[in-house]
Amino acid sequence: MKITYDEDADAMYIKLIRGKVAKTKEVDPNMMVDYDSKGNILGIEILFVKELMPSILKDMQNIEVEVPA
Repeated sequence: MKITYDEDADAMYIKLIRGKVAKTKEVDPNMMVDYDSKGNILGIEILFVKELMPSILKDMQNIEVEVPA
């Protein structure tokens, strides 16, 4: 898993597994989920993070986090 935050876009991306995105589904006006061709979730994008989840940014010591699968 890898979590990145783009301050300019105020968007966070949580990459769960590697793969090629075949489909992106908007599950909320501020959240999109990427799927591969087999329907596996590859990642989740969250928009307006500063507004919706300010505590997450304060709690993150390192904006980019990698956890071995």
